[in-house]
Amino acid sequence: MNVRVVMIGSLICVLALFATFEYSHAASEPAAAPVRIGIVSVRTVFNTSKRHAQYRAQVLASQSRAKAQLEDLSKDIDAEEAGLKALRPGTADYMNQLQTVLEKRSKLETQQEYLKQQRPLEDKNWMEQLYQEALKIVKDVAKEKGVTLVLERTEPEFPVSPDELMMTFSTHKVLYAENCVDLTEEVTARLDAGQAPKP
Repeated sequence: MNVRVVMIGSLICVLALFATFEYSHAASEPAAAPVRIGIVSVRTVFNTSKRHAQYRAQVLASQSRAKAQLEDLSKDIDAEEAGLKALRPGTADYMNQLQTVLEKRSKLETQQEYLKQQRPLEDKNWMEQLYQEALKIVKDVAKEKGVTLVLERTEPEFPVSPDELMMTFSTHKVLYAENCVDLTEEVTARLDAGQAPKP
């Protein structure tokens, strides 16, 4: 009986010592720093960025010039076709004029197809470049402000089509962000302070 009491007492002492050690170890560790959460609306950054507005203005000017060139070429083709009608089919002059008309038509179609494919590719490259730069700026601003987590917070724009609504459901993840640090304006300002866009 005494042996059992001694063993139980020893076991209780060991457990008490272990619990005391764990408590003192936990108390000596520094408390974890609170997590600060930041938010950024990438759409707002792009929509309000002066650099992006400058890029869009350059695109519109370039499209206007290209459209004018295509219109000039189209008028030239109309004039060449009118001249073709004045010639007798089968003659050397007719065949030369026909070749000129076909070459110019081909050039017009080629230019139209090129412009159709060029614009989306250039826009994609620009948006990728701007987005990558914005991500670097977000990281810098977050570190400066002691923010440990930054979430993308872009409010959906209603009304939307059914397909767009489903996309909104799958991409709009931050539904509420009270007391989060909004970095959007500072990210936009630093993005605009960067180099000018390449035309």
